[in-house]
Amino acid sequence: MDGSEGAQVRRLPQLRLDELLEELQARLDAARGTRDRVHSLLEAVLSVGRELDLEHALRRIVEAAAVLVDAQYAALGVIGPDGARLSKFLTVGVSEEQIARIGPYPEGHGILGELIRHPEPLRLAKLSEHPASYGFPPNHPPMNTFLGVPIRVRDQVFGNLYLTEKRGGVPFDKEDVSVTATLAVAAGVAIDNARLYEESRLRERWLRANAEITHSVMSGSERGEALNLIAERAREITGSALAAVARPMEPVEETGALRVEIAVGVDADAHRGLVLPLHETLMGLAFAGGTPVTSVDVTHDERISPVPPRFEGLGPAVAIPIGTGEGGVRGVVLLARETGQPVFTTKESETLQGFAAQAAIAMELAERRRDAEEIAVLKDRDRIARDLHDLAIQRLFATGMTLQSAGRFIEHAEAGERVLRAVDDLDETIKIIRSTIFGLRAREGADGPGLRARAVRVAGEAAPVLGFAPSLRMEGLLDTNVPKDVADHVVAVLSESLTNIARHAHADRAGVVLETDGREVLLTVSDNGMGIPPKGRRSGLHNMAERARELGGKLELTSPADGGTTLKWSVPIGEN
Repeated sequence: MDGSEGAQVRRLPQLRLDELLEELQARLDAARGTRDRVHSLLEAVLSVGRELDLEHALRRIVEAAAVLVDAQYAALGVIGPDGARLSKFLTVGVSEEQIARIGPYPEGHGILGELIRHPEPLRLAKLSEHPASYGFPPNHPPMNTFLGVPIRVRDQVFGNLYLTEKRGGVPFDKEDVSVTATLAVAAGVAIDNARLYEESRLRERWLRANAEITHSVMSGSERGEALNLIAERAREITGSALAAVARPMEPVEETGALRVEIAVGVDADAHRGLVLPLHETLMGLAFAGGTPVTSVDVTHDERISPVPPRFEGLGPAVAIPIGTGEGGVRGVVLLARETGQPVFTTKESETLQGFAAQAAIAMELAERRRDAEEIAVLKDRDRIARDLHDLAIQRLFATGMTLQSAGRFIEHAEAGERVLRAVDDLDETIKIIRSTIFGLRAREGADGPGLRARAVRVAGEAAPVLGFAPSLRMEGLLDTNVPKDVADHVVAVLSESLTNIARHAHADRAGVVLETDGREVLLTVSDNGMGIPPKGRRSGLHNMAERARELGGKLELTSPADGGTTLKWSVPIGEN
């Protein structure tokens, strides 16, 4: 063996040693990489688990997944209530400008839909080669490698993690799948905790709102204030853009309609004072059925009359009846979110029903307190009427008899005439006092409440819609001389007149005068608003004029030079 052969033999062990050293180094690097990756995974799990705000937790999950598998793009799609489409989509790696150019977020077609239908890890070396590939919209960045992993919360698939474009141009491997699946398990726990925390906070907010409403009612607030508080709190807690409260127009069996008394939020003025039929609106359907009625897009809902337009820019909506059971439905709360916001879920509707039930109890307490106050007032009126009848009238009558007797002894003609005129004045005064006594002693008979009480109630119910209390003056024997069928027309005309002022007049003052002389009843409603527009809708005025014609009466409208409108509606009631 020459020298060259010996040198070659000596180099062979050296080469094997170098190979072993390189393999050992590779294994050490792999172990170190695995250790670092496990450490990163633990840090990601801890980071995600610390979040109690659901939105922040979802954002942390996407960011952690992108870092763990070294992906350029990452996204988390939340599956909607229907289980077939995505209701939320969070992204990492795409700028706001790119998102704006791409357009609306995906709903769950193509590969994303494949993961929804088959919630199992999916790893692809090239997205476009999969049979379910749907393609990308214009301006979307190119994507080839793909890794999708479902996120489960308990036994339900909450959503999916989507990762694309592993840096270095290599495909995702099995270890990437394992790491991402482990993160998804932790993410499921974190999401569940965040949702439970969010639900507990939401329940706390509803409880505080219920307590606030009850305290407001018990401390003496009027019903209008309680309804306004109900609308405000429901709108705030549900993240709605609009909240409205409607109550039935009495008697609901005859009117078949609701009137919106309270509206807060977007385009509230377009809703306040509206008269809504029971079968052409969400609120009417909820009232008639006594159950919540939801809409995915209230702007284009075929169940809602498009006139007048009042839901521009609004999407999901729900109408919740206030009160059920023996007490009956007392009204309806409508909540509407902006377009693009999530629809109202069944769970939200159930929570709102509970809130509405508490609101119904609060309204019941307010009405009972008002009834107690009215009873106290009526008792005081009884005392006043009794004193007027037993003391004032008798003394006036005795004084009149004395003057009449004394007149026979007066020889001066002019003095005698003055005494007779004084006797006539006393007779007229006695009639006025008796009319007042009839008014004070007005009671609910077999045919229902008297016209005076009904007019007072209509004026009071109109105050929240108007934004101020209209003045009310009544004269004559309204409860005794005006027949019930005529009184029903008077109440309907008064309600329609005040509603028109609230919707169209833009007034800050209104007055109502209701009087009868025994031959006719006259209702005068005036305001200081902008008057009746020449081309405005006159269906309400037409109905009022038709009521007057049916009863042989008339409707007169005047607009004073200083502004406003005066409506006079009169019908005969026969001789007294």
